[in-house]
Amino acid sequence: MHVMIDLETMGTRPDAPIIAIGAVMFDGNEITDKFYVNIDLASAVDDGHAVVDPKTVLWWMDQSGEARSSLREDKKEMLTALYEFRDWLKPIKPEGVWGNGASFDNVILSETYKRMGLEPPWPFWTDRCYRTMKNMFPMLELERVGTHHNALDDAESQARHLITIWREGMGR
Repeated sequence: MHVMIDLETMGTRPDAPIIAIGAVMFDGNEITDKFYVNIDLASAVDDGHAVVDPKTVLWWMDQSGEARSSLREDKKEMLTALYEFRDWLKPIKPEGVWGNGASFDNVILSETYKRMGLEPPWPFWTDRCYRTMKNMFPMLELERVGTHHNALDDAESQARHLITIWREGMGR
């Protein structure tokens, strides 16, 4: 089993505050489970000592109303969100934990766990980079589901694309 993580953040560095975590479990054929949580920005900064990047805030102002409004619903405290994600991930012991970029999703989430005094809920050797796979197979286009820059919709789109890459690009 694999997991695709997508974060929405207010920065691009490892200390960026996370405002949403989306993730899906998948195998070589289909998505088997989903996780989504919005996070209160104040708790992400106060509790986790994260640093807001003004350029990212301005970038968010240019995103769609759907993407921005999805971040306002059912927000949780950072620590609660981290525990919920850990509990969701714990039963599967994933073979691969994928993020979109070698230095983004997995790194930011892992560093957030550490800043909060917790161990990341996956071993570092299971980190995988979806962006690398996507760039190796540019002829296989990403088909988006849902709202672009909604963490769950992006995680699902990326996982479906990776499954297509495995099937068609790599002949698995």
